[in-house]
Amino acid sequence: MSDNTSPDSSRPPLPDRLCIEPGSPHHVPAVFEHDVGIRFNGKERFDVTEYCISEGWVKVPSGKTLDRKGNPLLIQLKGKVEAFYK
Repeated sequence: MSDNTSPDSSRPPLPDRLCIEPGSPHHVPAVFEHDVGIRFNGKERFDVTEYCISEGWVKVPSGKTLDRKGNPLLIQLKGKVEAFYK
């Protein structure tokens, strides 16, 4: 049982808002050293780029559409957001 609790104590707490883009002010590198999962409206999503738990939204790519800088075009979906360590 101590093996299960020791990795949890070394993990930083998950922030309310998190983004995978390194240039974002909501990017926390220490969190990405571990596997993070996002559950949106009860289903686990693997394509989430950014989330906010308190406001209840996630940003995901919109198909293969790109913006003018060549990045995926993101859409914001609203619902219940849960973040967790895998």
